[in-house]
Amino acid sequence: MNSERTRLAALYGGLLVMAGVLLLAIVYLLVSENVYAGIVTAVAPAVPAARLDAGTAAPALPTSEWAQTAVIEPGQYAVAQKVSTAAGDAALSQLLTVSGVSLAVYSALSVALAWWMAGRVLRPVGVITARARRLSGSNLHERIALKAPPGELKELADTFDGMLDRIQQLVAARQRFAANAAHELRTPLAVQRAAAEIGLADDPPPEKVAWIRDKLIDTADNSERLIEGLLLLAVSDEGLRRRERVALDETVTTVTDALAAEAKERDITVEVAARPVTVEGDAVLLGHLVHNLVANALRHNHPGGTVTVRVGPDGLEVANTGPRVDPAALPLLFEPFRRARARRHAPGEGAGLGLSIVASVARAHGGDVGARTNPGGGLTARVTLPTRLPAARAQ
Repeated sequence: MNSERTRLAALYGGLLVMAGVLLLAIVYLLVSENVYAGIVTAVAPAVPAARLDAGTAAPALPTSEWAQTAVIEPGQYAVAQKVSTAAGDAALSQLLTVSGVSLAVYSALSVALAWWMAGRVLRPVGVITARARRLSGSNLHERIALKAPPGELKELADTFDGMLDRIQQLVAARQRFAANAAHELRTPLAVQRAAAEIGLADDPPPEKVAWIRDKLIDTADNSERLIEGLLLLAVSDEGLRRRERVALDETVTTVTDALAAEAKERDITVEVAARPVTVEGDAVLLGHLVHNLVANALRHNHPGGTVTVRVGPDGLEVANTGPRVDPAALPLLFEPFRRARARRHAPGEGAGLGLSIVASVARAHGGDVGARTNPGGGLTARVTLPTRLPAARAQ
């Protein structure tokens, strides 16, 4: 901080001193050119040309001034010239002395002013630095809130505050993720332990053993799906390790065909409108993205409802009918373990990772995801990906 202030003070002070030296040099040159002529005019305003020494020209004066001047004797003009030269030298010497003293005072004031100005300019930087040093996980809520006129430093402070907002949200999301993951992993373990204790308490009848076996298998399946979802989320958060050309419309068709049996079982109609579109990315991750969106639209629906899937150059859109969703809850749906409604632990209920995996895969492909509520109920999720229309397949 002090080094930057010293550099700025040296820069500002040097510029001011250079400007002062240049100004004094210009003044000296202008004065030196006219001081002798002015003094000669004052001492000996006019001398007839016939009485000048040989080779000396009379000053050019108007005729009216020639009539008013006194005539000096021969030789007096040379004396007047010497007196004028001595007076001019003395005047220039005095000018240099006064200018030098003035320049020294001006330089000292310039350096002091530059030091003060550099401190004022760098004060917001000191505030930002001090606040950054104090930041930790316990005081991420603090902000700089710099009170200053609009400018680059004000913009820097506001940008720093915005960065703190994003960091605070990220830290809070990670904390919620850890707490929810621990809860989701603890629940099946508790169920397994309770079932084992009940089944092994006495000599259980065969029907109880069968029930315990089914319960343990179902709990193990849920745990396996949860772990697979967490692993998939971690893989997509790392980004893409390889890229290939993926026909997004073909992926949508494959996924909807695979979910046709579930849609029929739930009495839901699936409508697909797919235009040929190619995406540069990972085919497996994109398949999970489409599957999670369509499966989420099927499971959060009502019998006789519909699911509409559209894919084109603008991206992928999945809309469904179903219960109304609170608009305030939309941004939270793409966080891990978040649901539109509280979990009921019903059969087939997911862990709440589907839409968070969709958001992570979209980010890994350089895209974005969003959602809006439908007027009649249900949700419309839209994924925007860097897509292009393949010319060979469009013909």
